[in-house]
Amino acid sequence: MTATSHLHDPQALYRQWEDEQWNPWAIDLASDREEWQRALSEEDKGFIYWALSSLMVAEERTTTKFAGLVMAAETEEEASYLASQQVDEARHMQFYARFQDEAIAEPATIAEHVARSREKLGDSFTIIFDQALVSAHERLAANPTDLSAKVDFVTIYHLVIESTLGLTAFQFITRYLNNNKLLTGFVHGYSRIHHDEQRHIAYGVWYLRQAVERDPALADQIRNKLHELLPAVASALAPPDRGDTDWEALGASSDEIHGFALEGLTRRLNILGVPLSIS
Repeated sequence: MTATSHLHDPQALYRQWEDEQWNPWAIDLASDREEWQRALSEEDKGFIYWALSSLMVAEERTTTKFAGLVMAAETEEEASYLASQQVDEARHMQFYARFQDEAIAEPATIAEHVARSREKLGDSFTIIFDQALVSAHERLAANPTDLSAKVDFVTIYHLVIESTLGLTAFQFITRYLNNNKLLTGFVHGYSRIHHDEQRHIAYGVWYLRQAVERDPALADQIRNKLHELLPAVASALAPPDRGDTDWEALGASSDEIHGFALEGLTRRLNILGVPLSIS
């Protein structure tokens, strides 16, 4: 029995998805708008809005730049699971747009929310979401049987965006909001999104592990892609007005946030059998 067999395969993940459906309009956001207006300091409100902007842009990108991976499925079971993940991404995008409509801003189209959110983000998001992710998706969509293209896409999507950026954002945003008993509706919906993304990451770890077992040379490809993107990842974890020096936001230091992100990435890479050396 190989190590891969201990990970959740696409069929098991699809069964989980069927059992874990939720409705973004069933989340109670009744108290969130007043709390947003009255209970948060301007500094914390600015940081949370920046974080929400990053989530809004991320979900739009990951919803619209995913079909290539569905086309690259190698079995019917994998295709079923990947189709379910694209549904998840659309659901997450809808929830963030609804929260913007009902708690922060006037109702608008998703495109308008995304455009406004983009104004809050720095160049690091352009590098990750508009350049690396889009390029990898275009390459994979052009040739869904290209194993190298699929490995690059899953590395960027599941290891960089969902695992390193996504899980880190969830950890510190929800810790602050839970400790202060704020935006309980948002935290409820965001926690459901987090649960979905744990399932997505499980697919990425499963896929990359079996890809490396099939072709060990792919380990270096994964490492090279991560080394290429890690400077942008570190920058994306910092609010735009904090610069490159030590900073604190929502009760967490830059060292704590970067340490959490790196620890999680390192742990998943060890599962893959692809340890990452950082000089």
